[in-house]
Amino acid sequence: MSDELRVFIGWDSREPIAYDVAKSTALRNASIPLDIQPIKLEDLVAKGLYSREIDPLASTEFTYSRFFTPLLAGFEGWALFCDCDFLFFGDLAELRNYQDPTKAVMCVKHDYQPKDGLKMDGKVQTSYPRKNWSSFMFFNCAHPSTRKLTAEAANSENGAYLHRMQWAADDEIGGIPTEWNWLEGWNEKPANGLPKAVHYTRGGPWFKDWQDVDYGDLWRREALKIDPDFKPI
Repeated sequence: MSDELRVFIGWDSREPIAYDVAKSTALRNASIPLDIQPIKLEDLVAKGLYSREIDPLASTEFTYSRFFTPLLAGFEGWALFCDCDFLFFGDLAELRNYQDPTKAVMCVKHDYQPKDGLKMDGKVQTSYPRKNWSSFMFFNCAHPSTRKLTAEAANSENGAYLHRMQWAADDEIGGIPTEWNWLEGWNEKPANGLPKAVHYTRGGPWFKDWQDVDYGDLWRREALKIDPDFKPI
């Protein structure tokens, strides 16, 4: 098994600094090499892979393109997908402790039921079963159920099939600890130390109206290392 871990992070043209911070903090805390690639919608379109019509309910540019992760990994080995609005404090090498060859995908099995309203960028906040499970997916890319995520499936299947992981049997969806997809504003802060990965699912410090968030000072510090001229939008 290669020591390198393949990581695909969703990229959104409206918040590129979020991707940069997620990538930077993942690399800094890793004890193994990480091959981190952005999932850019425009690149998938240019390659002729992505052909879905624009969904007005999609909250990010990678709402559906995330499901190209196993294909982009060649349907081999294990690969991680995560949203761009993450701040990493943990070592992604630890995810290998949870690899289970009988599972198609590993994720934090949240029971997240946000109040309906607007998200950080004015997008509608909705509730649905298994919400946020697909924001951090550790794929067993060669698993028969994961191989169902062809380009055709990612382009044509509905959101429920994809995000609720209906492409895998319930017993093929493995669980990992909450600390790897710690939902800011929802999960309780740990009594000691930091979560492994903070997820700003409601809104992050790159937005003017979302400055008062847990660990926001640490996120801003990282953003300013990357871009000394950073200003929230």
